[in-house]
Amino acid sequence: MTSVDYMSSAKRVFALESNAVAALAARLDDDYGQAVARILDTRGRVIVCGMGKSGIVGRKIAATLASTGTPAFFMHPGEAYHGDLGMVTSDDVFLAISNSGETHEVVQLLPFLRGNLNFVIAMTGNRGSTLARAAHCHLDIGVEKEACPLQLAPTASTTATLAMGDALAVTLMEARDFKPEGFARFHPGGSLGRRLLSTVGDEMASSELPFVTPGAKVMEIVSEMTRGSLGIAIVCDETCTGLITDGDVRRLIEAHGPHAFDKSARDFMSKDPTMVSPATRVGDALALLDERRITSLLVAESGRIVGVFKK
Repeated sequence: MTSVDYMSSAKRVFALESNAVAALAARLDDDYGQAVARILDTRGRVIVCGMGKSGIVGRKIAATLASTGTPAFFMHPGEAYHGDLGMVTSDDVFLAISNSGETHEVVQLLPFLRGNLNFVIAMTGNRGSTLARAAHCHLDIGVEKEACPLQLAPTASTTATLAMGDALAVTLMEARDFKPEGFARFHPGGSLGRRLLSTVGDEMASSELPFVTPGAKVMEIVSEMTRGSLGIAIVCDETCTGLITDGDVRRLIEAHGPHAFDKSARDFMSKDPTMVSPATRVGDALALLDERRITSLLVAESGRIVGVFKK
């Protein structure tokens, strides 16, 4: 086995790949602007196609486009040639990826795309290739050298391809003035989706809320806290007058010892507790909790406590 300086090897790869990405800026020309403009104007989708490693990167590019406001999907060129071309409409923009620009499975789709009147964007490392010459515009992803010491495995070239795809997606985002709310709509299961799309009413606890009166003694308050399992007791008379947390109870006992059990809710409750409406966005509610350094918000509607929101 050959002796290798592991750290030096990794740093060499990082340098080669970062240089390859940096060099892309000098290769940008009017074709890039034409590609962006055509995608913005299309009534169809962006169909991303590539074989092998280019296909793997293409899947990621299609996913990034789709999640940032540009309808897109990946099509495997082999499956396309055996029936999946039926999914391609004349309104669709076709983004074909091939580092050599000569990948047979991709090039063989050109006659169909030409006859179907599709706008074709080629992403290759060879401006003189069959694919680049046949496309309406060409995005140059060429690299001087692969990070692979044998110059065989796609490494710097796939990184450059990914970076060009990211640039395209980000430019389209900015041109569409794509907002965080739009991103959240396509990611409802993530934390961003929760913060921007969910409301307090969707997540609040609303059943068997722990209510006590201002005159309730400590043991009654503790019992109600235990029953409610929220770590709080809501002090209400005709209206909500205060809030007691389990921390408030502990501090009361530390300060007064056995005499704490003679105290009433009104003696140590937090007055004017923070309230929000059920329509409050979860993100705003979480920000309010952080700002006020509290753990619970009372949820009120029409002057009535209808729930408790916690982190």
